[in-house]
Amino acid sequence: MKQNKHLRNLIYALIAVAIVAAVLGTVLLVDKLSNKASQEITVAEAQELVDTTLDSLPNNVAFSAKYIREQSKVTVNEVNYGTEKDIRLLCSYETIDVHSTIKDNVNDLLSIEIYDKNNRPKNATKVMIELEEKVQALLENAPPLSGEVEIVIYETTEGLQIYLSDELVNTVFGGILSAREVVENTNTVIINGVEEDISNRTSLRNGCIDCFKLVNYDMTKPDTSSPLQRTWNDFKDEFYRNFIQEDRWTYLAKGLGNTLLITLFALILGVVIGFVVAAIRCTSAKTGKLKILNAICKVYLSIMRGTPVMIQLLIIYFVILLPMNVDKFIAAVLCFGINSGAYVSEIMRGGIMSIDEGQTEAGRSLGLGYVATMWHIVIPQAFKAILPSLANEFIALLKETSVAFYIGVADLTLGGLKIRSITYSNFMPLIAIAVIYLILVLGLSYLVSLLERRLRKSEK
Repeated sequence: MKQNKHLRNLIYALIAVAIVAAVLGTVLLVDKLSNKASQEITVAEAQELVDTTLDSLPNNVAFSAKYIREQSKVTVNEVNYGTEKDIRLLCSYETIDVHSTIKDNVNDLLSIEIYDKNNRPKNATKVMIELEEKVQALLENAPPLSGEVEIVIYETTEGLQIYLSDELVNTVFGGILSAREVVENTNTVIINGVEEDISNRTSLRNGCIDCFKLVNYDMTKPDTSSPLQRTWNDFKDEFYRNFIQEDRWTYLAKGLGNTLLITLFALILGVVIGFVVAAIRCTSAKTGKLKILNAICKVYLSIMRGTPVMIQLLIIYFVILLPMNVDKFIAAVLCFGINSGAYVSEIMRGGIMSIDEGQTEAGRSLGLGYVATMWHIVIPQAFKAILPSLANEFIALLKETSVAFYIGVADLTLGGLKIRSITYSNFMPLIAIAVIYLILVLGLSYLVSLLERRLRKSEK
């Protein structure tokens, strides 16, 4: 009967896996087939898009860049469609040789006076204004250039976008970017036959570069991925940035180690305290002895269960232990151990008191003393009864350690918050903390269930 049940469950599981695989396969197939541009454009429409995009590149104050654009002409000859939501335009271009012209005359351009008549250094804007006339005159005599170039348009969620790579812009604008590199890499000029170092003349260099300044473009390829791909790519990028980059996962690993150590030591301390307090209270209830210790235990329980654990942590560390230069880790262990001891003691006391009084009497009738009767007869029976409650307390203790970061303990929570402070990302670090705690709790719950099953078998 059991074999049939297991076989049926296995078949159901295989069917579920097959359905999930079929759905995922269908989604990926549809996603792949939709990777072709759905929008078609004519040569005239493509020409208009190219002209509008190129017209927007020169900066408003960069008159030389505007002049270069006026002398540059791109003609769309053919429109083709690719398989990456791309439209490829075969174009011819005509422009002027900006790169060679600036390269041959860079010494004259960078030899201008950078101080005014009052011997004050000119700023980059003033230098650019003086250079514009010289650059303009040079460009008017620049030789022509022509050739063919491929311009790629990508279909994105925001519409059709031209991929303005540095190579494309440099080509259709006559080497304008190469000309800027020439200026940036020129560190010496010859003035009146003497070589002078201009590497520190920032205003001169920036003023010349501003003559060729372009805007409204970057060399990043437009994102043509589908919503599914984009979501997955964003997830991968966020995961890499939060955990892989600069080995930031180590913050979580080190924090997890400290969290487990705090939980372990606090658990041991809590069980010891809980057992002692429970023994005192049960003895007082059954024999009427230890009244003073019982009163002290009641005060301890009232304080520990009546105040938040975070306040207890702050008081124990900042008020009591910090003046004594006690380590933060030890302070956290003491706080959580003392706090857990209050709840463990009540769980144990409830379990002990739930055992029938006849068990105690039976032990005494066999000649066992009070302590021996409790240890060999009452407590073993009580342990089986309180095990689920103790497991819940251990789980609560594990989760309560997440406030240890308030006193600067490098626990799991603080590790995630460090990542968050570096990447300014909220989702990944906080979800990672929650997932790790969830895995720990599920693992602990599973181990407790195994122990309960073992105890039930031993009873049989």
